[in-house]
Amino acid sequence: MFEARFQTFDDASEGAQSAERVAALRTELKRRGLDGFLVPRADRQQNEYLPASEERLAWLTGFTGSAGAAIVLAEQAALFVDGRYTLQVKSQTDTAVFAIEHFVDNPPPVWLENNVKAGARIGFDPWLHTADGAERFARACAKAGATLVAVDDNPIDPLWAKRPGPPNGPVQLRPLALAGESAADKLGRIKDELTKLRADVLIVSDPQNVDWTFNIRGSDVAHTPLALGFAAIPREGRPRLYVEPEKLSNEVRHALEEVADVSATGDLTNDLAAYKDKSVLLDQASAADALTRIVSDNGGTAMRAADPITLMKAVKNNAEIAGTRAAHLRDGAAMTRFLCWLDHEMPSGKLTEIEAVAALESFRRDTGLLKDVSFPSISGAGPNGAIVHYRVTSATNRVIGKDEMFLIDSGAQYEDGTTDITRTVINGAPTEEMRDRFTRVLKGHIAIAEAVFPMGTTGAQLDPLARIALWQAGLDFDHGTGHGVGSYLSVHEGPARISKLGHTPLKQGMILSNEPGYYKTGAYGIRIENLVLVIAAASPDGAEKPLNAFETLSFAPIDRRLIDPRLLTTQELHWLNNYHARVREAVAPLVDPATQAWLEQATRAL
Repeated sequence: MFEARFQTFDDASEGAQSAERVAALRTELKRRGLDGFLVPRADRQQNEYLPASEERLAWLTGFTGSAGAAIVLAEQAALFVDGRYTLQVKSQTDTAVFAIEHFVDNPPPVWLENNVKAGARIGFDPWLHTADGAERFARACAKAGATLVAVDDNPIDPLWAKRPGPPNGPVQLRPLALAGESAADKLGRIKDELTKLRADVLIVSDPQNVDWTFNIRGSDVAHTPLALGFAAIPREGRPRLYVEPEKLSNEVRHALEEVADVSATGDLTNDLAAYKDKSVLLDQASAADALTRIVSDNGGTAMRAADPITLMKAVKNNAEIAGTRAAHLRDGAAMTRFLCWLDHEMPSGKLTEIEAVAALESFRRDTGLLKDVSFPSISGAGPNGAIVHYRVTSATNRVIGKDEMFLIDSGAQYEDGTTDITRTVINGAPTEEMRDRFTRVLKGHIAIAEAVFPMGTTGAQLDPLARIALWQAGLDFDHGTGHGVGSYLSVHEGPARISKLGHTPLKQGMILSNEPGYYKTGAYGIRIENLVLVIAAASPDGAEKPLNAFETLSFAPIDRRLIDPRLLTTQELHWLNNYHARVREAVAPLVDPATQAWLEQATRAL
């Protein structure tokens, strides 16, 4: 009935060739006078999702997770992943070739320092590392008496016989009705920031910031509608956009040339070398070390700091907010149809994790407006739900068993907005422990949703609200409570987040996730996620500071069967019943009669 357009990672076909490929790489390194090489999962702009042509780590190791790195030395090699991928990496990678290391417990620079020999020359591609990252490796090499060497071209590329070509999706103009602000006005604001920062020019290396600034989108990477490119925005004078010319129709080129000169991406290097005696602002999060080297080597001053566009982009305007509200209502109807279908299918004892993902995507496609999923869906039954960023494969695919919890975290890209929502449901009867844990997670979710906080409050200050009910039972969760979300851009957007590391003040117009959870290893996982918008809150008499609050954007029932009302305060019950009433009122007119009847029961007041 359903067919999903998502990739499952089923075999180790690439990993099976690791020994041969690593041997070829070592031969090439020896020819170049190198004793090792760093292989990050990265492209020139530090994108979360990479074009196929940039998946060097996957080609070399077989590992296809979203975060990883490898170090290949003459006699040993290591692959670094985080806790999300401990199962996946073992199924995809030849562990006789690569030792599997943990990013946090044994970071790559630390491992390198402890394993590289004195006098060794370790190569790295300066286009695939930030300057800060390169400096960490350089210090590690220095401590071991080795040297970090920047290479002019990546030694993997000539070995990769069937390397895909670079992405070549057409650039599309984002309508002003959806963007809400012209590119010319955005450029004016950016130049004002450069004046404050005393920078002569900003090199925009994050393609999300490039696309937002020039009101363009594309299809160069999966799940995020990016047109890959760079930009140079001087404090005085005309900006320059760097994008491959074949991606531009005459109409798009004409529109862009009204506000900027347009060049091929290959022209960036020569243009950058001309900024002699100029202060060049480079984004410390996304700018390649190569950019810093070019500026410095040609007499310019590289200023490594946060790109000011990142914060501008995070604060949505009225048109973007209206678009995301429309997208969430549409997505809520699709999600509600799915939850109704799920409730009818789970008791059969035959429904699998992969089939559930396929069904949900099908309901979203039925809207007629789905562009893509906003990330690979997380679909975890029973113990798989306890793996925070679980990726279902044919090898791990489970039937949703009787009396098991099922967690599904998914999102969609619509032209008017980006969504991300998680629901955890029960197939059968929950245990008392399940209800207790679920209700504690719900209490944390409500605490964030109802928070009222002074302007200037950061996500780190709010994060404990999501954890207090769990802490009281000696429990916690090991991920952040919320991340920023873009406007038909990345589902993971900086700089704001709700987490222990969320130090950016939350501003009206920011969209973030609210997703506390709890995970019992080997048993089940719980996460309840809605997206929220920072809005102004009414100030009580005597208030000394303006206040902000959150508006919940997502619409889908929360499984009542997993809630223990005895653990909820009167105010928390009031929030839940009000939320369900809002869901029922908003979604019911958008779904079929059978789903309406199910929704009526699923949103009954507790």
